[in-house]
Amino acid sequence: MKSYMQKKETIERKWYVIDADGVALGRVAAKAAHVLRGKHKATYTPHIDCGDNVIIINAEKAKLTGNKLEDKMYYNHSQYVGGLRERTAKVMKEQYPEEMVERAVKGMLPHNRLGRAMYKKLFVYKGENHPHAAQKPEVMEVK
Repeated sequence: MKSYMQKKETIERKWYVIDADGVALGRVAAKAAHVLRGKHKATYTPHIDCGDNVIIINAEKAKLTGNKLEDKMYYNHSQYVGGLRERTAKVMKEQYPEEMVERAVKGMLPHNRLGRAMYKKLFVYKGENHPHAAQKPEVMEVK
């Protein structure tokens, strides 16, 4: 019996909404990365971007457990001497909640060309509203 290999031309993409309200950031990111990769499908093929589109709403209401609000640091560097910028998770959650969730999901995707293609199907929004109602996204629960 031969293994089934998905082809780029036969991929059908769905849209899913994940509500991050009161759910741990890592759980939301893990679920989103799982769907973006396409591992929830029986036709999953590792070398093809066969995942679905994911919309994450209420990014500012995602929980961080333990002392992560004070202890966890986010780093950026401008590539200039002395250009290191660091922010705590508390600052990120208050000022840049979308970026905080995007970074968590991006870290769980492959770090190559395929991962960058998967990341483009992720949409993160601060509040309840999103402009993708026309795609009729299905609600996905995160435990």
